Amino acid sequence: MTAPPSPLVLHDFPTGPAADGWESFSPFVLQVARALKLAKLPFEQRPVNMLKLKRLNPKGQLPVVTIDGANLPESSQIFRRIEELRPGSLTAGLDARGLAEAWLWKEFADTSLYPYVLATRWADDRGWAILRERLFASAPALLRPIIGPSVRKGIKQMLNERDFLRAGLPVLYERMGRVLDDLDARAPDQGFWIGTNVSVGDLALFGHLHSLRLPLTPWQADVVAKRSRLSRYLDRVGAATRG
Repeated sequence: MTAPPSPLVLHDFPTGPAADGWESFSPFVLQVARALKLAKLPFEQRPVNMLKLKRLNPKGQLPVVTIDGANLPESSQIFRRIEELRPGSLTAGLDARGLAEAWLWKEFADTSLYPYVLATRWADDRGWAILRERLFASAPALLRPIIGPSVRKGIKQMLNERDFLRAGLPVLYERMGRVLDDLDARAPDQGFWIGTNVSVGDLALFGHLHSLRLPLTPWQADVVAKRSRLSRYLDRVGAATRG
């Protein structure tokens, strides 16, 4: 086991915890927080000044973890670094094939599930009303009416370009329902997505699907709750990684 550098800081949006059991509004920050807890790596979760975010990551994106004074962006890179610090903590019990599958599920979650989280918060007026108050409350008063709508416009444009929102929000929700049905049918009755231990695939699936279960967006939490096998699986991951 490699001794972890110190200090270790997980940077987050300036919203505070989204709710009890939701360490962050960001699915990516959420999955990294759970990965750090699973690996038993002590860390501080610190809000970032959004106007200075590019000093941490030139791409202006979270999550970013500061390890031994160096800023490491992007959840997959962070997961691999956690594995270096705590070998096997995110891949225990997996052979080469299982490990490859775990990373494929992480890629699926990050690219195919994340747009649904974005849509519920930025394209749906109900979610936007919540996010606007939580995410931009710390912005300067004069900039607040400008920054929020500008960011929202960009995200909706991105969802259109990726063909998630082009046909409208009702069609997107219908499509999301079919994906949730498939995941519900695939969800294991016991254990975790691939084996008997939580892996990188579980952490990514949990980060995005648990974000859809956020109590602040009950219309989407109810949609996930109807998939009982999937919900029980998410509860198991949540219990195993809460720390």
